Order: sequence, then C-alpha cells, then structure tokens
Amino acid sequence: MPESARVAVEVAFNVTYLVVVWFLVALMWRNRGRVAAADRPVAQRVLLMFALLALGDTGHVGFRVIAYARGGLEANPLLVGLGALSTAYTVTLFYMLLVDVWRLRFGKPFGVAGWVLLAAGIVRLILMAFPQNRWEQVVAPYDWSLLRNALLTVQGVGVMLLILRDAYRANDRPFKWVGWSILASFAFYAPVILWVAQVPAIGMLMIPKTCAYVAIAVVAYRALWAEPKEVGRAQGLRVA
Repeated sequence: MPESARVAVEVAFNVTYLVVVWFLVALMWRNRGRVAAADRPVAQRVLLMFALLALGDTGHVGFRVIAYARGGLEANPLLVGLGALSTAYTVTLFYMLLVDVWRLRFGKPFGVAGWVLLAAGIVRLILMAFPQNRWEQVVAPYDWSLLRNALLTVQGVGVMLLILRDAYRANDRPFKWVGWSILASFAFYAPVILWVAQVPAIGMLMIPKTCAYVAIAVVAYRALWAEPKEVGRAQGLRVA
C-alpha cells in the first residue's frame, strides 16, 4: 500500500474510532439509570475504564492526526510522543480497573493473581516516568518499549485468563466475549510491539487491535445497560 494511502486509511480510522468510543462513553453515562442495582458497581467501573481509554486515545490518535496535518509524524515527534504517553497511562489504568470488574462480576477476592496484576500496573506506571522511555521520539527505544509492554501484556493476558476461566464456569456469555476480545487485541498488538520499528506497515495491525476494544465496550453495554434484565438473569449474568 502506498504511504499516502496508508496515512489516509489511518487518519480516517482514527477519527471514526474517536467518534465511536466517545459516543459509547456518552451512551453509558446517559443511560446509567437503566442499569440494575446489582450491576451498578461493575457498570460504573466499565464506564470509567472506557472514559479513560477514550481520553488517552484522544491524545494518542488525535495527536497523530494533527501531526499528519502539520507535515507528518517525523516533523512532530513531541506531539506524537505525548500522545503515546497519554494512552500508555490510561490503558494501564484500564486493565487495573478490569481486574476489579472481574472481582465484582464473579464475586471473587483479589487473591494472589489479582494483586500480582495490580502490582504489574503500578510498576508499569512508575516505569513510564523514567526519561529513558524517550517519549519525545516517534519510535521509542526498543528495550524500554519491550519492558513496559511486557508488563501491559502481563496485565491484559492475566485478567483475560481470569475472566475466561470464570465466565465459562458461570456460563456468562458476554464476559466470554470480553475475554476473547482481549486475547484478539493482544494478538494484533504483539507484532506491533516486536517489529514495527523494522517494518512500519505492521503498525496497521493497530486497527483490528483497536476494534477489539470497541467490541468490549459494545458487549459490556449490551450486557449491563441495554439487555432486558429478565433475559440477562436467565443467561446467568450476575454481580456478586
């Protein structure tokens, strides 16, 4: 694909994604009164998760769109880097909140696994403050990028395994989809982490990776906000 076409696809997708994710956040907020009382603790955390994700990605993909309009990524490295920093922090908090969603949804204590995942998030938040991350660059130093994304993978894959284990035990269909969507997002993200510096076109895998997050938001909205409560209860949806 020619570079100009790739940029056009990325910009169009980024703008569309931001509109969709903010629309879903607004929908969750507007209809929060429709959530069953037992589901509200989970719904509140899901709303906060996606508000943080939308805020961070507004910096990330929004700044990339501005950078393209101002002459390209290489001409605006600080803008691109600040956007990457914003989404790095908010996605870390996203997965820390998701651990709590798992705990509430299935009535589990944090346990060793939960605390390890929360600790991974805290370590990642601290690690990202180090100047060696070189947030002012378009392409981050490979070793530091690998280290901080290894911690994110521990967070994401760890909570995905907990969710899938308990969703299958409880026959919780929406959270089965949440678990598999997390797996899909990391399957698309892993090649970007490993090889985007060598093969920039691999960065296009961020599109299906981002779509997986939108899928999580849609599934959660349908399960907690939009489904008739008697149907949800019949399918085993519950909050402890």
